[in-house]
Amino acid sequence: MSLALKYRPKTLNEIIGQEHLLGEGAVLRILIEKEALLHSFFYGPAGCGKTTLARVIATILKRPFYELNATTLKIEELRKIFKSYSNALDKPLIFIDEIHRLSKNQQEVLLPFMENNSALIIGASTENPYYSLTSAMRSRSHLFELKHVNNSVLRQHLEHIIKKELIHISQEAKDFLVSSSSGDVRAMLNLLESAKALGADVSLKQLQAIRPYALQAGSSQADSHYDLSSAMIKSIRGSDIDASLYYLAQLINGGEPADFIARRLAILASEDIGNANPHALNLASSTLNIVKMIGYPEARITLSQLVIYLASSPKSNRAYLAINKALSAIQNGEIYPIPQTIKQDKVNYLYPHHYGGWVEQEYMSRKMNFYESSNIGFEKTLSEWVRKIKGNL
Repeated sequence: MSLALKYRPKTLNEIIGQEHLLGEGAVLRILIEKEALLHSFFYGPAGCGKTTLARVIATILKRPFYELNATTLKIEELRKIFKSYSNALDKPLIFIDEIHRLSKNQQEVLLPFMENNSALIIGASTENPYYSLTSAMRSRSHLFELKHVNNSVLRQHLEHIIKKELIHISQEAKDFLVSSSSGDVRAMLNLLESAKALGADVSLKQLQAIRPYALQAGSSQADSHYDLSSAMIKSIRGSDIDASLYYLAQLINGGEPADFIARRLAILASEDIGNANPHALNLASSTLNIVKMIGYPEARITLSQLVIYLASSPKSNRAYLAINKALSAIQNGEIYPIPQTIKQDKVNYLYPHHYGGWVEQEYMSRKMNFYESSNIGFEKTLSEWVRKIKGNL
């Protein structure tokens, strides 16, 4: 039996690194223990315990457990399971891994069975299923995010297993097992098991021979991909081209997925550059599409081009600040009626095109200000446009 299987948690208390969901008094734990859990979808990084949690839930609820994968799922297979329990008192728990890969047709087949509770449906994904599941699926379920297991918890778990298995291992080998696994418990134990099979003592050299690079960590050392991606973003924000390229190179060399890097850069293009250079978002969007299609090693060139462009661009976070300010107002209860003139029936609405492109009229029943131009880069031009439109220039 593999170490990962041997030490797979069998109770909620044995699941590590998910205190926000399963700690004392946490909402998900209460729902499970009170047998009040509805259809749910778990998402988070690989090896954080999504499948294990589903199995533990099935045990606690004493339900028959079916483990399926969306990539190979057949509709007839689902219908057969539902039919076999149509008159049963105990309804099954159907676990669907990689739930984000379900087709729209497959999701529609599930809906009536979810509606009448023919089974408890639990899905898992490394991606946020909010973007891949239909609104009908989401409205019938809850979404819970599992976090990557931090190094401190990972180390405690490793020490426990080493002691139980009487494994001889150097301290530097322990450090590498933890730092190179990026919160993936399964990957850590699989690496330990493979190294153990090579000889009596587990050494750093053995581990690195099996895993030369960290798992999506950007570095085989202690630096995580979170630290490296943060350093890259902050260097771009600070317009330091060489530092930006240095951290990009570390991420690439460590095996960081090109689309992860491109997604982070696309966020930066809006958050830190915005309308100071709106072309930055276009280039970031194009880069994201390109790296998904070509991958490494060529993707490094496209990423480098984007990083240099973003670092060189004028910076403004005014779009970021403006939407945060507007959302804060809404969330704090500042909800005011829509002026009658711009409602759907348009009572006394003044059509701007009939007035040369702009006419004075009320668009908010209470005047509020969210956006202030930085007057940097293209934002200055946009401000001038608005003044010209309103005849103030």
